[in-house]
Amino acid sequence: MRIRIPSRLLVPLAACTVLAACATAPKPLQGTYTPVTPRDAVAGTQAGANVRWGGSIVETKPGPDSTCFQMIARPLSATGRPSDSSPDATDGRFIACRAGFYDPAVFAPGREVTFIGRVDGVETAKIGEYDYKLPKVTADVVYLWPEKHEVQVRPYPFHDPFWGPYWGPRWGYWGWW
Repeated sequence: MRIRIPSRLLVPLAACTVLAACATAPKPLQGTYTPVTPRDAVAGTQAGANVRWGGSIVETKPGPDSTCFQMIARPLSATGRPSDSSPDATDGRFIACRAGFYDPAVFAPGREVTFIGRVDGVETAKIGEYDYKLPKVTADVVYLWPEKHEVQVRPYPFHDPFWGPYWGPRWGYWGWW
């Protein structure tokens, strides 16, 4: 049996398909994970749970065999990226470690990262004078998100003091010299 789609529906159907593809997580971040937050992992026994956590880097510490990242956890969007909709929303902090060397200059404080891995207990770290319990994740995937750059759009024709309606190749409205 053959299904015939009218040609007038092909363009909207193609547009919906393209837009749906934009809302999915990148391949390394796809899958199903235990809905556990870092706060839950500290409060309960969640050791061994497969999780997808992300947030902003506080500190990157390379060791002899692995690199550990101290993170401020943030809720993840549908794509797996830490959400910008509420930058103050946090699920606490966590530590994620992965075998190998990750350059602290690239994985700098403030960068957004998403990890996939297993919860491997809790560590205590000093934050100021406070002893803070941080859940530790052994990461299988470290996904560094590209930095977002703010773009300033200027309407055309724009008016600025050096290149406005009275300056430039045609000085004012008197035509060519």
